[in-house]
Amino acid sequence: MNAWITIDTDDLRHLPRYQGHPTRSKHTAPTNTDDLSEDFQRGLEGFKRWMESHGHGVTLFVITDLFECESFRVSFKELLTLFGNRMTVGCHGHSHRSWSAWPQDDEGFSSMLQTSTVLLKKYAGSAFRPWFRAPNGYVAPWMAEVLARHEYTVDSSINPSWVVKSKSGKGTSWSQVSRAMDKAGLIEREWLTKWTFPVNGPALFRFPLSLIAQRAWRTLPEIMNPEQLNRLVPSRQKVVTVYCHLLDFARHSGAWQPPIRLTGQ
Repeated sequence: MNAWITIDTDDLRHLPRYQGHPTRSKHTAPTNTDDLSEDFQRGLEGFKRWMESHGHGVTLFVITDLFECESFRVSFKELLTLFGNRMTVGCHGHSHRSWSAWPQDDEGFSSMLQTSTVLLKKYAGSAFRPWFRAPNGYVAPWMAEVLARHEYTVDSSINPSWVVKSKSGKGTSWSQVSRAMDKAGLIEREWLTKWTFPVNGPALFRFPLSLIAQRAWRTLPEIMNPEQLNRLVPSRQKVVTVYCHLLDFARHSGAWQPPIRLTGQ
């Protein structure tokens, strides 16, 4: 069993306090679609330095409205030039809409996937994979069939912890989401938990969850190399899925790195 390292590309304006949630989005975003925040730009540089320090395979889940920003298009192209042989790119939505927090909307979700997929194929090229991660982990069973219609093969949205069980949608559960994905023909890559607690994304930094999360990351199995990453779907191999945010690489003045053992050179 190997660890699958994934990175979500949310900028500050994508956070639920600013965008995409029916009750949490109450504030004005610090940047608009024409700009990247300073933190995001610092995170891009930190991510690049981290990628230069190892030879492992990594997947970026990209929010495609970022391609409206020229500076992101330039930076993204640079990342593909430098690391395209060991970096795959999946879909994190066109915005950061928390789909399962809203009423079911097959048509809207389908339209979003169409838009995002076109942009990812255009800008990511051969690095694109039809792999999906729901923004903020808000995923419901009804989304599985829509993903299948758009020929997505992997979903990696489930955080199977009781702490965030409400994100599976009103009246549903994580197990129902997982069964729906399987029925639709998608492979579900649930996120790692520890003792049923979250260990990914914000959990890496929120005390006391951070103590559990960082320990879980430090004891990950061997990280996928590029060849293993490209076999992620056909083999249906069991993997340990973890994720952080590109913004995290801006922490500590751009010096933060995931708390994992790097062996690939």
